[in-house]
Amino acid sequence: MYCAIALGSNLGDSLNYLNSSLQELKRDSEIELVLCSRWYKTTAVGPPQPDYLNGCAILRVHLSPNELLRRLLEIERQLGRVRNIYWGPRTLDLDLLLYEDIILDSPDLQIPHPRMKERAFVLVPLSEIVPNWIEPITGQTIKELLQCLYLNNS
Repeated sequence: MYCAIALGSNLGDSLNYLNSSLQELKRDSEIELVLCSRWYKTTAVGPPQPDYLNGCAILRVHLSPNELLRRLLEIERQLGRVRNIYWGPRTLDLDLLLYEDIILDSPDLQIPHPRMKERAFVLVPLSEIVPNWIEPITGQTIKELLQCLYLNNS
């Protein structure tokens, strides 16, 4: 199964945290890193805080969505993520965006990620690596979602 994740960091050595998270993913025998975007410097959303480095990656996994989410959260913890301010600064943020064409809405996990369509810092790097992936709720490609976002914000 293929999935898309977003990666972000704005505390400490962000580039090191992001690259370390990719190395942790590669170490997992049930996860294969297929593609990774470039890193983009972006303005933070939420309370005042430093700019982010953001990117996206495509993974091939032999895990359920919930199992993958647990692995992502564990990597965040290993690399020093502390959750104390909602949308606050962080050493590492790993979000599960898409998992094949699955639509899931549970208390612990929503797929597709519910806010990805509103965020250029997700759609730009995702469009770089999988512009034709179809977001299953809208039926639009990632490239089309990005174009709509730009049109709506101009």
